[in-house]
Amino acid sequence: MVASKRTEQASAYIKKNMFFVPRMFQVLNTVTPEVGERFSDFYNTVWKDGALPRKIKELMFVAIGVAYKSPRCLIHVVPAIEAGATDGEILEAVTVGTLGAGFVPNGPGIPYAFEYALKVLEVAGKVRKGEKWEYLLPPEFRG
Repeated sequence: MVASKRTEQASAYIKKNMFFVPRMFQVLNTVTPEVGERFSDFYNTVWKDGALPRKIKELMFVAIGVAYKSPRCLIHVVPAIEAGATDGEILEAVTVGTLGAGFVPNGPGIPYAFEYALKVLEVAGKVRKGEKWEYLLPPEFRG
């Protein structure tokens, strides 16, 4: 374990680069904070404003998460909001993702993706209200 001040420093650095601190780094930062910092450096090189603004890239990833029914991709709505995404833009992104689910080979299909789209909208609403938004249960390890 590392000093709590170092853990907090790593989490602040990651939040600056990624606009959120992924669950895995909330844990890893207590043991090896440099790993999360280096990951966030990589993340920022991909997601920072470029030919496409960060907001659009984050919304694209949210749509991909909906289309592939990936619960861990849905949290990209948080940095999308931090990057300035409006509720209308989020709605359009999840709509595209829902429609895309019908075209993913062996994918979840539109009815199942729709449930993920609703979860994104729920998380977005909580973020905007300043409420706790975590929606995944902590992992359960079985021996």
